[in-house]
Amino acid sequence: MTDPFVEPAYGRRSLADVVPAVARALGVRVGVAPTSLELPDASSYVVFLIDGLGARLLERYAHAAPYLSTLLDSSGGPGTAGVPSTTATSLTSLGTGLTPGAHGLIGFTARIPGTDQLLNHLFWDADVDPLEWQPHPTAFSTLAAAGVSVTVVNKREFRGSGLTVASSRGGEFVGADKVGERIAAAVAASVARPSLTYLYDSDLDWTGHRWGVASSQWLQQLAMVDAEAEQLRETLPGDTRLVVVADHGMIDSPDESRVDVDDHAELLDGVALIGGEARFRHLYCRSGAVDDVLATWSGFLGERATVLSRTDAIGRGWFGPVDARVLPRMGDVVVACDGDLGVFSTERFAYEKTLIGLHGSLTPDEMLIPVLVD
Repeated sequence: MTDPFVEPAYGRRSLADVVPAVARALGVRVGVAPTSLELPDASSYVVFLIDGLGARLLERYAHAAPYLSTLLDSSGGPGTAGVPSTTATSLTSLGTGLTPGAHGLIGFTARIPGTDQLLNHLFWDADVDPLEWQPHPTAFSTLAAAGVSVTVVNKREFRGSGLTVASSRGGEFVGADKVGERIAAAVAASVARPSLTYLYDSDLDWTGHRWGVASSQWLQQLAMVDAEAEQLRETLPGDTRLVVVADHGMIDSPDESRVDVDDHAELLDGVALIGGEARFRHLYCRSGAVDDVLATWSGFLGERATVLSRTDAIGRGWFGPVDARVLPRMGDVVVACDGDLGVFSTERFAYEKTLIGLHGSLTPDEMLIPVLVD
């Protein structure tokens, strides 16, 4: 038996609640979304997002992360990613304070309405204006307008990218590729009062995708990012609060748990376009084919996945309230994988099949994230 899906804790303890909670802790009254997440009062905050560090992974491999694991018992329990539990969606929820259905980055890839093309939200590989795709002010920009010094510390290659503009515009961007650069930049930014500094590290996620979260490579990388977090804490001013979060967890998907839709022609009947990613697929159906696609995919995957119409997925609250402009970006049918299933297409997404670690669905290993405060 697998664990039940984890519902996103929007308004309580999700990624979208972190910056609104920081704003309240800074004593800044701005029009960001209300949340019940409580953080201690301080005049300076650093939010350190470790890509791919699920709460269950941190608990399971606590011996490799002695600093971060010591914060588990005192930080009020895990939070959740949004749906799907994937980087572009999560980073935008953090930076905007909005749920996926509001900010509109509803997966790794999503259909550009009125076309047969997908937008890759991570690499922004289409001619789409991120300011039109995600027009809402970010929580970062709202805080900056209220007089908070907001700094985004990230790799230089991400400066001005579509995802950066959509998710975290409004703060001063500081390019920093190495650990030492990142820590120094965060320490320098945290001197300002009031201030919020956002720091991002993607190396653990890359290692998990490439080698899997059961690998020695992943454990070594976890130890390295734990040391980075500890050094950051030791170097920051004593009155600056550090919050460590993640955008999602990860599971390993072995070959025997993988389905390639290109080997099963019946799965493609009535499907005009396949989006999302291996653990959470968006299926865009031909006119009149939704019911047939639902029945075919449900029957084929059985208990290995939850297959829902777009309407039913929205009704379950997976994406939070959904803006009308976002609806056509979503699949007519969504497929959320259970266990360690992965749904692939060699012809459409060849690179995905090279990955061992995956995420995107609603299992506890993917959805539960640490919300650690020091």
